[in-house]
Amino acid sequence: MRRRSARGARSASFEHAGCGAMLTAAGCEERQRWRSVNADTVVCSPRRRRRPLVRPVILFLHHRYRVTGGEERAVDDLAWLVREHLGEDAEVLARDSTRLHPATAGVALVRGGLRPELVADAVRRTGARIVHAHNLQPTFGWRALAAAREAGARVVLHLHQYRLVCAIGVCFRDGHECTECHGADTLPGVRHNCRGARREALAYAAGLALWQRRTLAVADAVVVPSAFAATRLRELGAELGEVHVVPNPVHVVPNPVHVVPNPVHVVPNPVRVAPERASAGSDTGRAGALVVSRLAPEKGVDVAIDACTRAGIELTIAGDGPDRARLEARAAGASVEAGASAVRFLGHVDSAALAELRARAAVAVVPSRSAETFGLAAAEAMAAGLPVAASRVGALPELVPDEWLAPVGDAVAFADVIRRLAADPGAGERARERAQRHAGPRAAAAALSVVYSRV
Repeated sequence: MRRRSARGARSASFEHAGCGAMLTAAGCEERQRWRSVNADTVVCSPRRRRRPLVRPVILFLHHRYRVTGGEERAVDDLAWLVREHLGEDAEVLARDSTRLHPATAGVALVRGGLRPELVADAVRRTGARIVHAHNLQPTFGWRALAAAREAGARVVLHLHQYRLVCAIGVCFRDGHECTECHGADTLPGVRHNCRGARREALAYAAGLALWQRRTLAVADAVVVPSAFAATRLRELGAELGEVHVVPNPVHVVPNPVHVVPNPVHVVPNPVRVAPERASAGSDTGRAGALVVSRLAPEKGVDVAIDACTRAGIELTIAGDGPDRARLEARAAGASVEAGASAVRFLGHVDSAALAELRARAAVAVVPSRSAETFGLAAAEAMAAGLPVAASRVGALPELVPDEWLAPVGDAVAFADVIRRLAADPGAGERARERAQRHAGPRAAAAALSVVYSRV
């Protein structure tokens, strides 16, 4: 089979006015040319009649968030897994929240989705045998799934977060976990104004309450990223029935070569594991701790700052977010107390730069305060051969060894784990091997194949 990378393939885009929808077909042929009809619509104009598809495809549905994050990488990597390891074609029908007017989003939520016929058209055009749906909010909704089934596809619903019940998807607000919303009772999200705007909070509360059961009813299979995620969703009152556990896919860019001076159905995330290399403790050119995270309160980055200051280890933070100014002020104070500049903020970095950072660090820190549904940052670091000090919360214990875990928010315990891992010559290799077993492409593909075969 000719190898094609999901990230390097050419893409074709079909956008639909009003919904911000985009259909991407990786590996689009050179014979196709593109012309703009108007500001909102792009259509494909083939130079000759396209041959009928030799085999059906897996069609991914995903409503992209305002801020791109782990779920977008999960969708990309699952599509890559389908192409490279299941040997099937995959396309992505995406809609973009940044292009939506708030009023349109609100109407879509209350109605259970907008323009489902576009999904049916995509199923017919691609010959999709399965529609693998990810984030449906706000404009896909249950109607998109129903349209896919009516067009002849089977539907797999992939719940990466708790958004079936929780309007913000993470069950975390005001510095602590929150599980007040339960089943169709989503009014706490309005009382606490979890969406940050009252009208938006009302629209989400209404949409989730109205269509939660209908969304589950039109899915032929339901997938979550971890066993913990399934348990938490059931605790939140979601009537899941049978669930397949498919951890969020992880993409790892192979580390560049360095010259170091003086030497339910579990479908693990399809981690593209980096080549074997020296483990953290044995590589004298590797030093410091690394946090890769959105800078938001639920990520607990302040704990990493305090812990690394206590451990006397330099900390590099890659990522951006609303909490950056507060964290920079905290880091400045910690550096003064430590008598050195111990923390540096890099902001958002691209994948190549991130691979370089992981190749140079001695330990990764994942100090989450919220109950992670998988632990994407931890899986990516471990797949790159970097040991991880992580919070004992959510799904992280399913991936990270128990002796590498620390209580949530406990900077003293984190400092102890960080020091121990940085000095352990075999920790990096153990991390890589564990990531491969839990989330390697072969394991992920085998489990995902089972899910697809049962719908």
